[in-house]
Amino acid sequence: MNPRTILVLGASGLIGRFVTDDLRARGFRAVGVARNLSPAQEMSALDIELPILSLDAPALTRLLSEYEVDVVVNCLGVLQDGPSSDTNAVHRDLVARLLQAIAGSGRAIRLVHISIPGVPEADRTAFATTKREAERLIAASGIPHAILRPGFVVAPSAYGGSAMLRALAAFPLNLPAREMATPFQPVAIEDISTTIAWLAAREIDDASVKAVSWDLMQSEPVTMAGVIRQFRLAFGTAGWPHVAMPSFVLDLSAKIGDLANHLGWTPPMRSTAIAELRRGVQGDPSTWIAATGIAPKTLTDTIGRHPATIQDKWFARLFLIKALIIASLVVFWLVSGFIALFVSYRAAAGILTAHSFPPALVDPITIGTSLMDMSIGVLIAVRRTAAIGLVAGIFASLGYMVGAAILTPDLWIEPLGALVKTGPAIVLMLVALLLLDNR
Repeated sequence: MNPRTILVLGASGLIGRFVTDDLRARGFRAVGVARNLSPAQEMSALDIELPILSLDAPALTRLLSEYEVDVVVNCLGVLQDGPSSDTNAVHRDLVARLLQAIAGSGRAIRLVHISIPGVPEADRTAFATTKREAERLIAASGIPHAILRPGFVVAPSAYGGSAMLRALAAFPLNLPAREMATPFQPVAIEDISTTIAWLAAREIDDASVKAVSWDLMQSEPVTMAGVIRQFRLAFGTAGWPHVAMPSFVLDLSAKIGDLANHLGWTPPMRSTAIAELRRGVQGDPSTWIAATGIAPKTLTDTIGRHPATIQDKWFARLFLIKALIIASLVVFWLVSGFIALFVSYRAAAGILTAHSFPPALVDPITIGTSLMDMSIGVLIAVRRTAAIGLVAGIFASLGYMVGAAILTPDLWIEPLGALVKTGPAIVLMLVALLLLDNR
């Protein structure tokens, strides 16, 4: 008997990547689809890049027929609207077209949809409301389906909120007391994948799983403080004294995160993330456990069996520092160019004049280098061009150092050591370049 074919949408994400690889290990033919896959994620010929959000229903139908799909697993999701993220397009509109495609494919296909826990009455964000709209579309479609609502997902890799909690665990810093006390029921990512495999093995006409909605999480109540504490036990930081972050700092971080979001970054601290965090993560997994027989792993099972590796510790320590590095480099290049052009223009031009530069070149060089510095700052600030800006900053800094060594060597020994400090700035830009990847 041929293995069932499972189409996983969002195969580059935290859940989608794990599910795709795990299903293959279980013997299923898993086709992983994502808008963008990193070179490390292209593990199989069945990992394919497609502009999934721009595919209409007929194109999706052809995709289902081409790969002879038996099960579709929709792991696509975005936290907040931004330059390349649209909650309506991802959560609602794509699901509507996907349902049309499944209905028009002429194939018996089960849809497994990853949603969020909680009651609709508590939905306050576009993230939550569009997720719930997708659930309603699926429930009304008549297509065999399973809506899975995972709790806080604990996985070997980290992204978004899970990365933020790891970072907090690595530092002597707590969120405000109110947030630390919110319900935060976790689920091991292995339990999500096991559930999907269990559903994929059921016959399509099995009435007991024709239309189900399950909360996937451990049964025991846990707060966010409990989750962070378990990470701290793994990191060896549980005994440290901890300082609670004031609420206004958390709100300010969300505003700064929203600004970064508009520039294409996806920081974990954004207004939607904080709103969802304050609502908490809780549900009732009893129906899921009774139907599948799966005993959900506890936090201790998932995190506490082994101490954190050095890779885990480095990631957690650098995660929050990454934002500080990027922000400081943006400010460095913008301010240095602005000062040279508008505040201390005569002093900047005077350096060239004092070293016998032709008068006709003094103003163009001063203005040009100032504008170049500010342009580098802008490039670094925008996520899509950050790598270009960092490389440009490294080469510009090297150019300044070489040019000064040839034309103005005395600047190397001036009291404030401006050129000497350029070396550490280059190293910091190199570090930022190496930390750009999110997945």
